[in-house]
Amino acid sequence: MLVIVGTVRLPPEKLGEARPAMALMIAASRAEPGCIEYSYAQDVLDAGLIHVTEVWRDRTALDEHFCSAHIALWRESWAALGIGGRNLVVYEAGEAQPI
Repeated sequence: MLVIVGTVRLPPEKLGEARPAMALMIAASRAEPGCIEYSYAQDVLDAGLIHVTEVWRDRTALDEHFCSAHIALWRESWAALGIGGRNLVVYEAGEAQPI
């Protein structure tokens, strides 16, 4: 299992414009085979900071995600939305266990 965590930045005034594109990206990603979790969350203290959390079954599923049409559309929208400061990392993880 692969876990991706990190952040992206956008101007806070662009958040309303970005929400529909983000919602499409989330819905399409969640529908992909191998996607266990996919979410974005606005930081409580920094309006322009979006936290990203993804969980993928394996590297094949993640690689297929990177080749998907919806990720290409999402990335194409970044310049107009002012999205930058992308800081994402991937971790290999074992099976999830409740705490």
